[in-house]
Amino acid sequence: MRVIVNGEHCEVQAATVAALLGELDYEGNHFAVAVNFDVIPKSHWGEATLKSGDEIEIITPRQGG
Repeated sequence: MRVIVNGEHCEVQAATVAALLGELDYEGNHFAVAVNFDVIPKSHWGEATLKSGDEIEIITPRQGG
C-alpha cells in the first residue's frame, strides 16, 4: 500500500504501526508516531492499523542547541 512517511511517498507491506516501524528498520522506542496527525500511544502501536493514503510522522529526539 502507498503511504506517506515523514513527507515521503512509500510503498509498504505493513498493516500496523508496529509492523511499519519494523519494515522501516526503526529500533527501540525512543520516538513518537502520529498517523494522520493523531499521536498513537506506544501501547497501541501493535493494534493501530494503517490504510493506503495515511500520513505517518515518525519523530525522533535530537540533541543540540
